[in-house]
Amino acid sequence: MAYPYQSHASYSPSAPPEPEPHGLARPYPPPPSYYSQSGYGSNSHGYQDFPPGTHPDVIRSFQMVDKDRSGFIDELELQQALSSGYQRFNLRTIRLLMFLFKNPNDPLRIGPKEFAALWSCIGQWRAIFERFDRDRSGKIDAFELRDALYSLGYATPASVLQVLISKYDDRSGRKVELNFDSFVECGMIVKGLTEKFKEKDPRYTGSARLTYDTFMSMIIPFLVS
Repeated sequence: MAYPYQSHASYSPSAPPEPEPHGLARPYPPPPSYYSQSGYGSNSHGYQDFPPGTHPDVIRSFQMVDKDRSGFIDELELQQALSSGYQRFNLRTIRLLMFLFKNPNDPLRIGPKEFAALWSCIGQWRAIFERFDRDRSGKIDAFELRDALYSLGYATPASVLQVLISKYDDRSGRKVELNFDSFVECGMIVKGLTEKFKEKDPRYTGSARLTYDTFMSMIIPFLVS
C-alpha cells in the first residue's frame, strides 16, 4: 500500500529530513567548537545562548540586525538577516518561519537559539533546492517541486501541487516557476501540515478523523502567517 507520507523523523520544526550524504552541506559548516564573541555566546545581558558549535557567520548575521542589542529580532530584522545570507525573502515566508520557530517567551521575536535553528533549516532547504534545480536556473518548476517533495517522503497529489503552484502564477501565461523563497514556503507548508496530520494518524493509514475546530486550528496558521 502506498502512503502519502513516510515516517521520517525530523530534527527541527520545518527542516526537511536529514539529507542523505550526497555532498549536500549547510551554508556554513559548523566548526568543532565555538567560543563566543561580543557577549552573544554567554549569559551576559540576559541573552539566551547560541547553541554550541554555532558558526561565527550565523552569530554575526544576528548581531548585524539586532540594532538595539536586546538579544531578540523581529520579522523585519529576520528578513534583513536572511536576505544578506541568501536572497530577499518575502515577508509572508518570514512570518511562516517566525511561526514555526517561535520563541515561547515572545511570539513576535526570536532569540539566538531560534535563529540558529532557523538558519540551519534554511541551509537544508537550500541543499534540496539546488539538488532539484537541474538546469541551474535558480528556479524550479512543478515537476521539480514534485520530485523534491517526493525525495523528502511526501507523495504530494497532482491536485495539491497545482494549488501550491497557482499561488505564484502571475497570470502572464508563462510557465510558473518557484524561486528559493517560494520553494521554502511550499516545502514548509507541505511538511508542516503533513506533520500535523500525522499526529492524528499514528498508524500512517493516510486517513484520520478530525473535528472542525481541530481542522481549522491545524491549517489557519499556515494560511495567515
